[in-house]
Amino acid sequence: MEFEKLQMIIAEVLGKDSERIYAKARLVEDLGVDSLEVFQIIMGIEEEFDIEIDNEEAEKITTVQDAVEQIKKAVE
Repeated sequence: MEFEKLQMIIAEVLGKDSERIYAKARLVEDLGVDSLEVFQIIMGIEEEFDIEIDNEEAEKITTVQDAVEQIKKAVE
């Protein structure tokens, strides 16, 4: 469930088809995410899941799967 919602957030920010967003995708290298888009994705995650990701944890997010793990950790 987290992954599918995250796919939609990333797809919306990047203007890409959600089917092109996969778990092992690296945000910068594979998806071409820039620093502003990373911020928009983090904000989208926080809003969608009603959580807060601190800056230190946000900096550790380099793949889609990393973001899923952060969401799961914050939701627990």
